[in-house]
Parts: sequence; structure tokens; C-alpha cells
Amino acid sequence: MEKEEIKKFLQSFENKKDRAIVIVDYGNVEKWKNSLKWDVGIRELSIFIKNFTANKFLRRFYYGSDYGKNENSEILVLWSEKVLETAKFNNFNIATKRVKYIHDSNSVYGFNKKCDLDVEMAIDLVKERDNYDTIILFSGDGDLMHAVRYLKEEYKKMCYVFGARDHIGREVFDAKKEGYIKEVLFAEDFEYRLRSNRFKKW
Repeated sequence: MEKEEIKKFLQSFENKKDRAIVIVDYGNVEKWKNSLKWDVGIRELSIFIKNFTANKFLRRFYYGSDYGKNENSEILVLWSEKVLETAKFNNFNIATKRVKYIHDSNSVYGFNKKCDLDVEMAIDLVKERDNYDTIILFSGDGDLMHAVRYLKEEYKKMCYVFGARDHIGREVFDAKKEGYIKEVLFAEDFEYRLRSNRFKKW
């Protein structure tokens, strides 16, 4: 998508901003850097999504609270704390839960970390259905497509999906083919708006 096309695309939301919800699955977004070779900045993301929704309550940010391997710890690890504080500072409505450490002898670390928030996202989409008509989903994960199908069939909700090209599940493209997704958009095309530190002065 060229910059002129992007401009027109964003302008098309001008009359929809009062009835749109943004879902940011930041655990998924964080992984886009593996193919993008650049980070999606939280500040940049917060500014970008203002093109889609004027309602701060409907700017949802989902990310795990990592307290480390000790189940009794009440202190967030530095990275997790930084992410959540940055999201809060940039006026996201945060949904979080504790990251689980699962023993895995095959892992070089001896454990895997798990914190899926798909259920929370799906419940919020259904619970808030009277407050929006359009869904803007920042996640290439196909697990939410069942909820998206339901919302389209029962309540005529329209969904746009943002993801990195190599991080979009087949289920997302299937949903688009079936008419449940309005458009799949690639983060690569929006680098000039989403890249971390794009406001930094050198």
C-alpha cells in the first residue's frame, strides 16, 4: 500500500471513529520485529490508532504481567514493567494477567513462558459490542477469528486486521476470503508511522 493509498484509507475512518474498538495484542505485535527487522513503538502505535477511534476506553492493550519464575514474586521484571507503564502513559486501556512459567527440559532455558489473552480479547469484543461497529485488530494470530465470525454474523461488525506479512495466520486470510474480515493490512507498509523512535531527534 502506497502512502497516498494509506492517506485515503485513514481518511475513510473519519466518520467511524466514534464507533470503533482497537485491540492491540502486544505479545503478538512484539514478535513482528523478527520479520520486520524493526520494532513497533508503543508511543507510535498510540498516535497511529487515533486515526481509528476517538474513544480512549476502546483503545485496548493486552500484554502479560511477568513477575519472573518465582510464583510468589510481586515485582515485575523490568521489561514487562516498562511495556505496561509505557502503554498506560500513552492512554491505552490495559488488560493483563500473570505470565506462567512452564517447565520444559527441551528448552535451553529450562522453561517456556505462557500468557495467552485470546479469551480476554474475545470476551471484551462481545461484552462491548453495543459500543462499536468496527474492529481494528493488531494481531496476526488466527485464534480470534471464531469471535470475529460470530460478531459479523450476529451483529454485523466489520473487522480490519494489521499484521506483519510473515506473522499472519492462515485463519485470518481464510476469514477474509469468507467475508468476515474487511481488509488485511501489512505493518511493513506503515513503517513510517509505526517504527519505534521515529520521533527521536538525532
